[in-house]
Amino acid sequence: MTHSHFSEFYKKTKVERIKALLDARVIQIEDALLLFENSQLTDQLANHMIENQLTQYSLPLGVALHFLIDNQTYQVPMVTEEPSVIAAASAAAKVIAQAGGFKTHLSERKMIGQVALKDIPDLAHALEELSLNKEIILKKANNAHPSIVKRGGGADEVEFRTIPATEHSPTFLVVHVHIDVLEAMGANIVNTMMEAIASYIETLTDGKVLMSILSNYATECLATATCQIPLSLLERGDYLGEEVRDAMIEASQFAYVDPYRATTHNKGIMNGIDAVVLASGNDWRAIEAGAHAYAARSGQYRSLSIWEKADNGDLKGSLTLPLPVGFVGGSIGIHPTAQFSQRLLSLKSAKELESVIVSVGLAQNFAALRALVTEGIQKGHMGLQAKSLAISAGASGNEIEHVANELKKQTHMNLETAISILDTIKNMN
Repeated sequence: MTHSHFSEFYKKTKVERIKALLDARVIQIEDALLLFENSQLTDQLANHMIENQLTQYSLPLGVALHFLIDNQTYQVPMVTEEPSVIAAASAAAKVIAQAGGFKTHLSERKMIGQVALKDIPDLAHALEELSLNKEIILKKANNAHPSIVKRGGGADEVEFRTIPATEHSPTFLVVHVHIDVLEAMGANIVNTMMEAIASYIETLTDGKVLMSILSNYATECLATATCQIPLSLLERGDYLGEEVRDAMIEASQFAYVDPYRATTHNKGIMNGIDAVVLASGNDWRAIEAGAHAYAARSGQYRSLSIWEKADNGDLKGSLTLPLPVGFVGGSIGIHPTAQFSQRLLSLKSAKELESVIVSVGLAQNFAALRALVTEGIQKGHMGLQAKSLAISAGASGNEIEHVANELKKQTHMNLETAISILDTIKNMN
């Protein structure tokens, strides 16, 4: 595959972009037809996906280019309404690809199910009984979902946690079951297993089961992306590479120690992660919840990424977070655009999808921090907002591009200025 097909991709028309993807053999002709048709869910399918369906709420799907991940090139589908997200991800990926790309490391793909108990008369006895009967607990869990066991997955570990009573809560005993859900996100598998073992655990402990459900804090399903960038690729305008490196490291340190900054820092990471998770048909709310819980695992909310100086002076970045995404199941198998996203990525497994998603998050973070410590975040961000302002002002057709171009030249880029520019254009015509 050659990158020449993607030269100035953002300047091409939709038809030209689709043709470029075809020419680069990233998509097939049937995918091109899907994109040309602007295919949406049928009302019948949408009505079966949710309750009380009225219509569909559309968001743009675009493609981020130039991602080199574990020596494999990806063009990444992203669903987002924010203009700067795909542009920033692509620009960062292009720089990082020149430095050798992203490297990823993935833990085992295990989900955690919980059975929470209260009102336990003898906690020590309950823990002893649970420990003695771990194998039976696992067997009962696996019997509840034999198909996942036949495919090589299933429950394989049991742990126990005691949460002491507080002024506002009783003592809880929590049983954790670790479950290999294979290529699925696994919520239904886990919930089925947890409900199946609840009464047995209640009998063992003489306690009362409060609930049986999965946890979206998937600490047994972590994905890490790293990259290392030489100073020559960090230079930006009048900023030397060393200056950019040191400022990005300090920005990372600031986000680590200040939760006010960490929140916005991590939001920028999730701009990219959510966009790919949504495009792939996965549960972006679960990924968000798990990521933010992981950011607070020390007891203080901190940045998810770390930027530091490598031994040779390069800038080194890393990002780790829980990523229990699925490759099959749920809306993935029925949503035509989610299926297209898999084909665009040429994915073979859920683990490969994890690698792509965590790399996009690190790219998004690189782009944001580099902008913040050099020309500022607004220059690029507002430049990409110009078209949205033009449309909000009432521009249509060729007027949109005209108004956007004029807006970029103005000192104050806002809706009032866009309206004024549009009025001038209309009066000239």
